[in-house]
Amino acid sequence: MTTYPAPRERHESEPSLAELCGDGARMAPHWVTEVSPAPAPVSPALIHGVVVPAASARLIDATAEYGG
Repeated sequence: MTTYPAPRERHESEPSLAELCGDGARMAPHWVTEVSPAPAPVSPALIHGVVVPAASARLIDATAEYGG
């Protein structure tokens, strides 16, 4: 019985970053979405039922951007 080797598959080369960016730029017009309005701000008085552990509150309070 004669056996024949299976043909090797040809693999495409990996696309470059420039090619991927170009592909994305060409496809972007197809992905147009509607702009939704920003949600209305909520008064802090209406926010209730949120429980924050004391350790987390101290951590945030000690962070310069938020507390001290």
